[in-house]
Amino acid sequence: MLDASAAELERPITPDAILCAVPTSDMALDIRDREAAATIARLEARLAEQAMALAHSAKIFERASALARIGVWECSLPDETLTWTGGVYDLFDIPRGTPIDRAQTLKSYSEESRLILDALRSQAIAERSGFQFDAEIITATGRRRWMRLTATVECEGDVPVRIFGMKQDITDEKILGDRMRYLAEFDVMTGLPNRSVFQTRLAAFDAGGGGTLLLVDLDGFKQINDTFGHALGDDCLKDASARLRTVCAEADLVARIGGDEFAVVLSASVDARACETLAETIVAALKWPVERGGRRLVLGASVGIARADACSASELFTRADTALYAAKAAGRNTFRTFVAPAQPAASGGSWQSDRDGLRRGTGPQTFHRIEPAPRLGSE
Repeated sequence: MLDASAAELERPITPDAILCAVPTSDMALDIRDREAAATIARLEARLAEQAMALAHSAKIFERASALARIGVWECSLPDETLTWTGGVYDLFDIPRGTPIDRAQTLKSYSEESRLILDALRSQAIAERSGFQFDAEIITATGRRRWMRLTATVECEGDVPVRIFGMKQDITDEKILGDRMRYLAEFDVMTGLPNRSVFQTRLAAFDAGGGGTLLLVDLDGFKQINDTFGHALGDDCLKDASARLRTVCAEADLVARIGGDEFAVVLSASVDARACETLAETIVAALKWPVERGGRRLVLGASVGIARADACSASELFTRADTALYAAKAAGRNTFRTFVAPAQPAASGGSWQSDRDGLRRGTGPQTFHRIEPAPRLGSE
């Protein structure tokens, strides 16, 4: 019969027996290590997923920024160290990764934009706020661009530590906006301000301040337009507009307000004699023939003058229009100044007309010649 020791040796070894043979403290430590390793593996996997997602988001942001022509910038305070994303480098036509210096970058801004930027930036830092404005720059390759700059000041406690934001290329938007404004405010054919701009300026007379309005009407234009067509008529309008702009260079406004009618607004500092002298100059300048297509097209101009003496804007226009009709009734190629009742007549051909009489055809008629251009060497 085996003794107890021998019986123990003959007993089969089971997993439970192995666990019982391992000290409890070592077993617990091993379990904790395996759990920690599993946790670390899960966290690493999650970090890897987040890194991939972040890289994907960064890629999308980079593509979207490129499409929108947007870049992110940061400037640390107070050492003025700049950090740019690729979009800002592209905006300034500077190779990506090139070391950048704020003082050098500021030289890319136009003088006006640089002054605005300095003022807004100083105010934002002082007030711990932000700003936005459109700036004009000249890039490193000499291209002129417009960019929309946004900025926000970040503080630690109450101390500004950095200023950051976005810069977006808005050159195309700026060009389109300027074009739309131009079309809204200027006559495309002549390049002069249009009737809308004139009406705005005329309305300002209601606020007082004085001034003078001259209405200029081309004599003989309809005959040229009807005889030789709109192409030559348009050339005559362009030529007349250029001459008018030249002789009225000191005027507040020179505008085309109708087919062959123009308006000139003078400030209150221009006296009556100077206004009439200018009217004489306009008539003389527009008498010169326009030579096109081997033809000499003879135009002329009638001018009506009215001073803004205690009258409304609409009344001022009516007075200038009345004077214009009087100039036409006087034989055209001349000017007349409206003189209100109970006022002494201004010198140099002042007139107050009966417009209804002109409409009835009682005024004199005039005809304008269309002569061939002289040959070279002829008188």
